[in-house]
Amino acid sequence: MDTWTSDELTAIGDAEELDLASRRDDGTLRRPVTMWVVRVGDDLYVRCMNGRAGAWYRGTRTRHQGRISAGGIQADVAFTDADPGDTAVHDRID
Repeated sequence: MDTWTSDELTAIGDAEELDLASRRDDGTLRRPVTMWVVRVGDDLYVRCMNGRAGAWYRGTRTRHQGRISAGGIQADVAFTDADPGDTAVHDRID
């Protein structure tokens, strides 16, 4: 998803949890995993409890694509890493 509407951001951010399913190489979706979601401005963030070793996180590295569902919103998304140098965003996520 390129941009979120204000209503979508509010619905997902207020949900606190979302279901995330990453896409495999063949384009099919993996089984969804439920996790916390954090809204910072117009961006949504999730974090893997097990860091880069987590199974769902490794799945996002295959195609960087998947689908999320939260707050009545379902959307195809692209996964990108948060800027490690942006301490202000990391502080807000924490």
